[in-house]
Amino acid sequence: MSKNIEQAEINALAWKACDTFRGVVDPAEYKNYILVFLFLKYLSDVVRDQQEALHKKYAGDEQRIARAMERERFVLPKGASYYDLYDARDTDDIGDRIGKALDAIEEANKGKLDGVFRNIDFNSEANLGKTKDRNRRLKHLIEDFSDPRLDFRPSRIGNLDIIGNTYQYLIGQFASDAGKKGGEFFTPAEVSELLSRLLAPESGMRIYDPTCGSGSLLIKVAEQVPDHNYSLYGQESNGGNWALCKMNMFIHANDNAQVEWGDTLNNPLLVEGDKLMKFDVAVSNPPFSLDKWGQENAAHDRYNRFWRGTPPKSKGDYAFITHLIESLNEHGRAGVIVPHGVLFRGSSERILRKAFIDENLLEAVIGLPAQLFFGTGIPAAILVFNKQRTTTDVLFIDASKQYQDGKKQNRLREEDLATHRGHLCRLSQGAEDHCR
Repeated sequence: MSKNIEQAEINALAWKACDTFRGVVDPAEYKNYILVFLFLKYLSDVVRDQQEALHKKYAGDEQRIARAMERERFVLPKGASYYDLYDARDTDDIGDRIGKALDAIEEANKGKLDGVFRNIDFNSEANLGKTKDRNRRLKHLIEDFSDPRLDFRPSRIGNLDIIGNTYQYLIGQFASDAGKKGGEFFTPAEVSELLSRLLAPESGMRIYDPTCGSGSLLIKVAEQVPDHNYSLYGQESNGGNWALCKMNMFIHANDNAQVEWGDTLNNPLLVEGDKLMKFDVAVSNPPFSLDKWGQENAAHDRYNRFWRGTPPKSKGDYAFITHLIESLNEHGRAGVIVPHGVLFRGSSERILRKAFIDENLLEAVIGLPAQLFFGTGIPAAILVFNKQRTTTDVLFIDASKQYQDGKKQNRLREEDLATHRGHLCRLSQGAEDHCR
């Protein structure tokens, strides 16, 4: 088959595989089954490609082939590939076989993939139905990925990031289908692109997202570093989304990304000694106005993050902002997506706003168009903070009218992204440092 392949076709085929579950399983649940199988198919195709190349190179010498395979990025244990499961798709214990295959993959790739499949059960009666129905659905799922056009061998797709792009596409579709509040596990690609350009990370930097969801924003920021010399860190409170993020990082060859599972506000896990780990660049799209975020623990926070004041119990926006700023090093920059209320609400939030201004931390406020995020029409804004400012001006951009109209969701255009970053670059002295 030709190597020429259209991303849109791959996206459509992968999305069609979801038909097995539609109307039976909630999108918030079946996304995990689809994305895990996409991931397994990717691993299996990469290994198949490697094995075929090594067979040619070593003329079928199995010992040399085995040694060479041990030096690859990951290990796919015998009997655990997608193709092994395809051969067993008609068996009555297919759910068990899938579970054992995933367990074996985790065990063989500790440090990279351990724990990523712990939250998904291919024998779940609640999600997949009773035994007969469950086996039928799993068989269909396996067969859906047998389409020859869903062949992710590197020798076929070349250097195109088709698997990464497909993965990101599906995550976006699931976010739209599920109507997640405020884009709970996904930041729209154009918004991620804008944030990444605004912060413009450089070679050697530590990049952090304390509410990393599926990892799409963190990956987009990392893609701005031209020589790929960076280190990625994240934390996510939802176990399913944490697993998606780990798989997403692996697909994008960020094997060494440190992504922790836990509540960032109440139990930050990225620490060094008895202090928060510090970063050059930090980004976040936290849940909007989170209720019961942990205010009762703020006064006794072991990292003293809330020394400026404590955000209100029913709205956690400034708790996330405060954590983000406290996680920056002395020259760090941060970008955070917030609901408009963050800009004008009173009481303790007014005190915190004033503190950030008095410390000359706030660099820019960009008001975004409505309906950019899945499941909410709430207008949002981007706040940009800079620990090493040389001016006291704060740039305010009203970008609420700069977008492409969509039926369900508005989108930012390329000209909008370029314009907003251009404004910020003109504001910043020493712009050559981060306005390439």
